[in-house]
Amino acid sequence: MLERGIRHQWKALSDKIPGAPKSHAVENLKIAAGKSSGKFEGRVFQDSDLGKWIEAAAYLITVFGDPELESTVDDLASMMEEAQGEDGYLNTHFQIAEPEKRWSNLRDLHELYCAGHLIEAAVAYYHATGKKALLDVMERFADYIVSLYGPEDGKARGYPGHEEIELALVKLWKTTGRQRYLDLARFFIKERGKEPSFFIQEAIARNEEGLPAHASRGLAYFQAHAQVEDQHEAVGHSVRAMYLYSGMADVARESGDQGLVEACKVLWQSAVDRRMYVTGGVGSQSHGESFTFDHDLPNDRAYTETCAAIGLVFFAHRMLLLERDSRYSDAMERALYNGILSGMAVDGEKYLYVNPLEVRPQACEQRDDLKHVKYERQPWYPCACCPPNLARLIASLGVYLYTTADSEIAVHLYASSTTSIMINDHEVCLNQETNYPWDGLVKIHVGTSESVTFLLALRIPSWCDTWSITVDGTPADEIPVSDGYALLERQWNGAETVELKLSMPVTRIKGTSANPYAAGRCAIQRGPLVYCIEESDNGDLLHEIILPPDSTLETAPWKELHESFLALHGKGIRCRVIPPDGYPFSVTEIKKTDEKVVAIPYFAWANRSPGEMIVWIREA
Repeated sequence: MLERGIRHQWKALSDKIPGAPKSHAVENLKIAAGKSSGKFEGRVFQDSDLGKWIEAAAYLITVFGDPELESTVDDLASMMEEAQGEDGYLNTHFQIAEPEKRWSNLRDLHELYCAGHLIEAAVAYYHATGKKALLDVMERFADYIVSLYGPEDGKARGYPGHEEIELALVKLWKTTGRQRYLDLARFFIKERGKEPSFFIQEAIARNEEGLPAHASRGLAYFQAHAQVEDQHEAVGHSVRAMYLYSGMADVARESGDQGLVEACKVLWQSAVDRRMYVTGGVGSQSHGESFTFDHDLPNDRAYTETCAAIGLVFFAHRMLLLERDSRYSDAMERALYNGILSGMAVDGEKYLYVNPLEVRPQACEQRDDLKHVKYERQPWYPCACCPPNLARLIASLGVYLYTTADSEIAVHLYASSTTSIMINDHEVCLNQETNYPWDGLVKIHVGTSESVTFLLALRIPSWCDTWSITVDGTPADEIPVSDGYALLERQWNGAETVELKLSMPVTRIKGTSANPYAAGRCAIQRGPLVYCIEESDNGDLLHEIILPPDSTLETAPWKELHESFLALHGKGIRCRVIPPDGYPFSVTEIKKTDEKVVAIPYFAWANRSPGEMIVWIREA
């Protein structure tokens, strides 16, 4: 899926998909590099799409090797070098369209955001190939940014309107060892929200008053209403928030800033414990693509942008680097298997920007407040931030499976994979064999060249009630569990196999009573997968369907989209009211009929004929 998808995305970025909105990203770079002529087209942040795509390509090259992809990225790197200004500046919008407005509006115009994605691309490509051309380009750009912003005299005390560069600078610091990049990342985070507001001062310098319409909640839209240590709720644009929190966690870990650690924990609780959907989506409102308030999680008008769920995975992973706690890995898994995978079609070539939990096509077409919801996947978007973001996450999935600390390897996600990790100067090879998420059996082959003692921490998912572990076929009894992880501390000798069995019952999830949109309803989950019902299997008017308390849902092969997929089959009741002529309501008795209910994994919805979809199903 991904290898096919990455080539589809390259066609989209190169404006070669008939009928799809044009990206202009590659053409803009060609113009800036003097390889083509014309005017800048697309969004002001169009460069970021190219950066994310290069990063995804780099991860694929790392795993599979791909001379064609490598050649394409080399060509892009050469064009970026040619487009780069003498001072190090690189941004096709401002170089082509508005050179006089460079650095005049950090709040709205995404210069630092685009720089961040290009830096991440350069770091990833350097690690994939050892080639420094793109990294050198982006170091020059980063050094130019360092010369402009910071606490020193003569520098502006600005910070990005759309956070992203913070985590990119940390990656650049780790790759180059140059302290100035970590210092700038820390400055951007610690300066944010100080009074007087840089964004307000900047706007005054432009002779502007007020904020853009999408920032109706003020500076909270930009997470700039208070310093980060004084922010206690997840607010504003959800993607910006997730990237900020990820950068905070990065800087906290690398600088030992305990105040930032505690701030991250507070913001995690707000975003995940009180403002996250059952699918792992965040950001419930289309206006401002933003958070609203606790447990305000509407289903049909949910925004739940794919990029926001991806940002949640970034945040969760960084929190796991701070402390091994399954509340982070459970949320990471929930977002990954549901609210993120739903963003890409099974064939890898069509996408969803918004991931609702309930869809009626007619409502999407005719209600202005649902215009953001698509019930059919799109080959591309005019604002196409999500497809390449999704590609770079899935291509780098191996990064999220494990973390290490001292004499410990923690396994956070289960997927067939092979990796090599250094523990106490010893190489440890881990090979996972599993059909997860369809099956709860995970075999982890542990290989060492000589005896080595370390702790292997295996996550026991919160959805799993029954589990067992064996080592080379011998049951491992009385295994301690800490913060959601089973702890196997022992001397590992040569080649041993750990077998983890996780029960995967079909369960009904109930929403908190504080969420009115889940009242009287249940969501169906098996293992990490949330399920939904679609019109293709159950007919229309899905809100008529009720699951009785005694209805049992059983797994069944569902090979319509993929041979490994599992659907759920069970008995339901359809409750229908058909009033007599006149008003669209009546005291007429409800007509009840038995109904076979088929549920499919939420991530797979909208891969067949257009139609209705519901996650939260009525209960009797």
